[in-house]
Amino acid sequence: MANRVLHTELCGMLGIKYPIIQAGMGPFSTNRLAEAAANAGVLGIISTSGFSYLRSDPAKMAAGVSQVAKTLTDGKGGTWQEQMKRAFYRVKEATRETKGVFGINSMVSSEMAGYAREVIKTTLEVRDEDPEMRERLRVIITSAGDPLPWTDVIKPSGVKWLHVVPSVRHAKRAERAGVDAIIASGQEGGGHVAWEPVHTMVLLPAVVRAVNTPVIGAGGFGNGASLVAALALGAVGVQMGTRFLATKESDFQQVHKDYVVNSGERDTIVARGVVGPLRWLKNEAAMEFARLTVSKAPGVYLGEPEDLADVAREVRAKEDEGWDAQFRGDGPKALMPGGEVAGLVDDLPAVKGLVERIVKEAEEIIQDLPKRYLKD
Repeated sequence: MANRVLHTELCGMLGIKYPIIQAGMGPFSTNRLAEAAANAGVLGIISTSGFSYLRSDPAKMAAGVSQVAKTLTDGKGGTWQEQMKRAFYRVKEATRETKGVFGINSMVSSEMAGYAREVIKTTLEVRDEDPEMRERLRVIITSAGDPLPWTDVIKPSGVKWLHVVPSVRHAKRAERAGVDAIIASGQEGGGHVAWEPVHTMVLLPAVVRAVNTPVIGAGGFGNGASLVAALALGAVGVQMGTRFLATKESDFQQVHKDYVVNSGERDTIVARGVVGPLRWLKNEAAMEFARLTVSKAPGVYLGEPEDLADVAREVRAKEDEGWDAQFRGDGPKALMPGGEVAGLVDDLPAVKGLVERIVKEAEEIIQDLPKRYLKD
C-alpha cells in the first residue's frame, strides 16, 4: 500500500499527475496561478474574463490605467486577442520544463456569448499555430450557459471540453452536447453560483448517478479530506477556486487573499453578480450589496432567473463600484468573490506545497479508512 499513489480517470484524460483542477477566477488574470498549478501537476486554468476589460476599453486598459489590466498585459500593446495569445505563450514557456497542462475557462451565458465565441476562436487559433501549444493547452471549460450551441464550435478541435453545471438537468444537457467531463458545482462555491441553492453533498452524487460522463466536484473543496469525499461520492477529481486564490502565486490582490485567510465558515453571502447570483466574502460592501439585491433584484433569492438587461441600474452601479474598489485594493469597499471553504483556509502556501499537502493527506486517509472502519 505504501507505494500506491492517487490516480483517477481524470489524470489519464487530461495528462495531469493529480486529479485536481485550479479554477479560473475573474476579474484578474490567473496566468501566474495557472503556471504554478500546471507545474505542480494539476490542471492550471487561465481566466479569460479579465480580458473582456481590454476588449471593452482597449485604449484605457492597454495603457495600464486599471489594476486589472496590469495582471493581463505585458506592456507591448495590441488587440486583446493578441494579448491573450501572448499570455498563452508566457504560460507555455513557464511550464515547459515540467510539461505542465493548462487550459482556459469562458462563461457562455447569453450576456457573454459574443465575447465567449471570440475567446474560444482565439484559443483554437493559437493551438493550431503551435504544435507544442496543441499538446499543452489542452482544455476548455465553459460555464454559466447552455453548452449545446457550442458543440460544433469546440468538438471538432480535439480539445478536451469540460462544462460546469448546477443540476442534474443541466448535466444531462452537457452530456448530450458531447462534453468530455462535467463539473458539478455546488452552491457553497465562490463566485457565480446557481439560481437554485443545491449544495455539493447532494448535487455531486445526483449528477454522478444521472450521467455516464466523468464528473468532477466543485464547491467546498480545499483539502485532502474533501478530495477523498468527492471520490467517495463518485467524482473523478475536484476543482478548487478559493483555496488556490489564497496562495503565494495567485494573481489576486493581497487584501483579497487576506480576507480569505481571515474568514470563517459563515463569512460569505450571496448577492447579484453580472450573470446571476454570486457568492462574496462578507465585508461592509458585500452586506450593503446584499441588502440592495434584496430590494432591487430579489430573484437571486427566489430562484427566478432574470436577464442582466432587466436588473436595476443601481444594482449594476453598486457592483461596478465594488469591483473598482477591489482593483484598488480597498478591502472594506471591495466586492470580493469567495466560497464557504474560506472558513477552512488559514494560510497562504506556495501552490506546489499546497497540492502536495492535499494529495498526501488524501492518500493517507484512503489508506487508513479500511483499518479504522472495516473489521474482520
